[in-house]
Amino acid sequence: MSERYKVKDHEENYFITMTVVDWIDLFTRDRYIHILEDSINYCIKEKGLIVFAYVIMPSHVHMIIGTQKIDLNDIIRDLKKFTSKAFIEAINEVGESRSEWLLNKFAFHAKKSKRHSNYKVWKDGFHPKIMDRTKKLEAAFNYIHYNPISAGYVKNEEDWVHSSATAYLENGKCPIEISKWY
Repeated sequence: MSERYKVKDHEENYFITMTVVDWIDLFTRDRYIHILEDSINYCIKEKGLIVFAYVIMPSHVHMIIGTQKIDLNDIIRDLKKFTSKAFIEAINEVGESRSEWLLNKFAFHAKKSKRHSNYKVWKDGFHPKIMDRTKKLEAAFNYIHYNPISAGYVKNEEDWVHSSATAYLENGKCPIEISKWY
């Protein structure tokens, strides 16, 4: 991974984006959203990940995060590695109408990569942007929570289920765990 896109100051908080290869709309199915949410919650509990804001869009995830324990680069690497394997297992389960197409797409990207042998689900990197100024932080929060509106999915921030927007509107902060809607 390029040094340009690595967390360097582990005392700071970062805006990050994790994107599925080819912008595939993987997160239109609850099974994949649950895998991602459970994995993020695991990182919160076991690895000291702090999530200040998030939104799970159909093909990507935006978060403002920090850490208490483990290097953020390591947390995101492990999160992407674990979820990739879990997504492939879930794709192979009965009921996924796009299984052949998804597996072919992920296999195609793995062949182009030196680090992936069978499947590649996530694009490389997570493009951390340091949140070292109030204006940057406010802009990132607004961008995250407004993302589903700008994409045309909802009319109000709080209507997007897989986002911290409702938590902020109700009690002014992101919940300890990210939402579980099942």
